[in-house]
Amino acid sequence: MIIIMSALRNYLNKIKPNFQKGGKLHAFESVFDGFESFLYVPNTTAKSGASIHDSIDSKRIMSFVVIALIPALLFGMYNVGYQNFKAAGTLDTASFIEVFGFGFLAVLPKLLVSYIVGLGIEFAWAQWKHEEIQEGYLVSGIIIPLIIPISTPLWMLALACAFAVIFCKEIFGGTGMNIFNVAVGARMFLFFSYPLAMSGDKVWVAKDAIFGLGNTLPDGFTAATPLGQLAQGSMPSASLCDSIIGFIPGCIGETSVIAIAIGAIILLWTGIASWKTMGSVFAGGIVMALIFQALGMTPIAWYEHIVLGGFCFGAVFMATDPVTSARTEKGKYFYGFFIGAIAVVVRVMNPGYPEGMMLAIFFGNMFAPLIDYCVVQGNISRRAKRAIK
Repeated sequence: MIIIMSALRNYLNKIKPNFQKGGKLHAFESVFDGFESFLYVPNTTAKSGASIHDSIDSKRIMSFVVIALIPALLFGMYNVGYQNFKAAGTLDTASFIEVFGFGFLAVLPKLLVSYIVGLGIEFAWAQWKHEEIQEGYLVSGIIIPLIIPISTPLWMLALACAFAVIFCKEIFGGTGMNIFNVAVGARMFLFFSYPLAMSGDKVWVAKDAIFGLGNTLPDGFTAATPLGQLAQGSMPSASLCDSIIGFIPGCIGETSVIAIAIGAIILLWTGIASWKTMGSVFAGGIVMALIFQALGMTPIAWYEHIVLGGFCFGAVFMATDPVTSARTEKGKYFYGFFIGAIAVVVRVMNPGYPEGMMLAIFFGNMFAPLIDYCVVQGNISRRAKRAIK
């Protein structure tokens, strides 16, 4: 492995002059720089304007997040196949390879479209602006396919990725400058532009066989998510065990609490995500769910609100986005609690929007700067009072 990386390093050094100013391929300098800095840690540091130097750069942070997302991605692929074979009544006779293979082939095009469209725009934008390629979409590119139904058409996904990258990121200045989470922007775009493709009971199970794998289901086949059943006035049919493991209809990567928990451990162990934000989201959701349960306004237990839908996925991978979340230490508590509480409020009070988590994160992103401002001003006021005394 060392020999391979050394040979690759030598090759990159050899062709690098072609992409620098004056080289015949200098127009693609940002593309070359993006690939080079993805493969190797840059050996340069900021000369001015930086007060902290660290051995890890943003690309490595993004890489850790992608690694943390892999358990949810792999289980999501399996669950896509599981739901198809279960709906066709052939689950007992199907092998693991058949079930996972079907899900893999169903999810892979969505990953490819997400990265091709998103990174394509990133590359084109960097070339147009003569800037370095930014790395933020490494994470968004995998999250976006995980928070949509499996039946979402690829052209809709492409539009959502383009909208999110351009209007939720690039126009604000790129990675680190956006005020709204890019993946949330894509999800919101799809939900409000194509609501029938993002909700209801016809979008959660892949219905067509792929290369001979899986089963072709009738066009009229339906399968509601547990929260969808609740919104329709009936109790969820899934057991608590299936809800925790993830064997329920839902968005591709949001169903398995166990897979998401593995990702949470990775993010917290590496220090990438804030435990204050993550824990506060769960605290806010639990408190609000307990209140509604005590008032008799929700037919399910408080813990079911936590394990169902996209609550866990949003709390672990999206609310903790360091760019769009609160940045003050005290503000992280308020920010997370606000998101968790709003998610449950939306679920209970608005049957037309049974999920609630993505909308809560959107509002959390909106109020994060205000939360930080209030925390900072509060500290200034307290220090001023102590100075007077």
